[in-house]
Amino acid sequence: MNTKYINLIDQTFYFPQEEFNLKGDQLTFHDINLMQLIEKYGAPLKFTYLPKISENINKAKKWFAAAIEKHQYQGNYNYCYCTKSSHFEYVLNEVMKNEVHIETSSAFDINIVENLKKNGKITNDTYVICNGFKREEYIHNIARLINEGHQNCIPIIDNYEEVDLLSEEINKNYEIGIRIASEEEPKFEFYTSRLGIGYKDIVPFYNRDIKDNKKVTLKMLHFFINTGIRDTAYYWNELVKCLKVYVKLKKVCPSLDSLNIGGGFPVKNSLAFEYDYQYMVDEIINQINITCEKAGVEVPNVFTEFGSFTVGESGGAIYQILHQKQQNDREKWNLINSSFITTLPDTWAISKRFVMLAINRWNDEYERVLLGGLTCDSDDYYNSEQHMNAIYLPKFKKNKPLYIGFFNTGAYQESIGGYGGLQHCLIPQPKHILIDKDEEGNIVTSLFSRQQKGEDLLKILGYNE
Repeated sequence: MNTKYINLIDQTFYFPQEEFNLKGDQLTFHDINLMQLIEKYGAPLKFTYLPKISENINKAKKWFAAAIEKHQYQGNYNYCYCTKSSHFEYVLNEVMKNEVHIETSSAFDINIVENLKKNGKITNDTYVICNGFKREEYIHNIARLINEGHQNCIPIIDNYEEVDLLSEEINKNYEIGIRIASEEEPKFEFYTSRLGIGYKDIVPFYNRDIKDNKKVTLKMLHFFINTGIRDTAYYWNELVKCLKVYVKLKKVCPSLDSLNIGGGFPVKNSLAFEYDYQYMVDEIINQINITCEKAGVEVPNVFTEFGSFTVGESGGAIYQILHQKQQNDREKWNLINSSFITTLPDTWAISKRFVMLAINRWNDEYERVLLGGLTCDSDDYYNSEQHMNAIYLPKFKKNKPLYIGFFNTGAYQESIGGYGGLQHCLIPQPKHILIDKDEEGNIVTSLFSRQQKGEDLLKILGYNE
């Protein structure tokens, strides 16, 4: 009988895969021996595999280059990294090795941009696309960046007042974009995004507030939908509506030469994941080409803002199964030595799926389980609602430690989880490991942050001076 964990994976999915393989009965990730990582650093731990960031950036560049050549597209392509997915310096340092641009969403993002400029990571030629609702400090920081010579900083106007607010602080001519308030998918509880300006209001807004403003030049139209870039009737319908606005606006605004289609490329969330990235890029470029040709206007330069796609597949989390509880005839709970709420908050908040696999004991028999965290909160679990299907793992044995890994967790989890701060039930934040390759292609690891200690949490709480 095929009762081993390796048999289950093999008969359920195509395995091995590009990033996952076996060494004996132990899982490897991009040829990284995960058990060696555990033996060196212990568990729980989080890790970031830096080369994956550059790999995904260059994949997207190749997809767009191929589509531009195929459709004889006359505009160019610009890859922007969406910083809110992960603001860490080690992420931005890896991102900026690849001649890409930056998208910001709040005031302190500009401080990061200035730090990167100071350290030679970006130049005045780097586009800084400033999204989000702009409060006083954000306006002030954008103005400072432009006033100090960064002409490729483009604030994306989110509401009617922002042009006047920016003009009060910027002491030279500057370029802007306008964000479209897209209509949300029918399942949403509201019809129109709170972000941006409505489709029908954009051309009147331009004619009223921008056209005769000699200080301001409209360069970009910005389009983004919450569900991301997916092959659905909803996505294509919204893209067509966006393109209609673009050609209408282009006819009255010759300076408009760029279309920002935002982000939303999906991240692999199971071994059964399928998505034809090249097809989607081909069709987006084709649709833009066709629409502009019919309208008799020049095609725009295309910008994207990929955040999760850039960093998501670089991250992982490793836990040990501490204990098993048989709570009734059907349910076995495997308790991890950490918490899902604190370390992978998207599993709890939005039932986010990640790739989850056993790291060792692949030749052992398997069993169906539920996974629970250490907090005293009933929501601290990961089960078939978050996973692709029921969770099976090698059978729990007290004398044979079992480790599990969650993969492609590199986007948002640290910022949403409150990195470096208090955690629910004071569960400590695990250590974080950076994984890179040296010039010879050998794997090298380093400790970015140690696991929180009691005194760290007491200091935050005010108990220690």
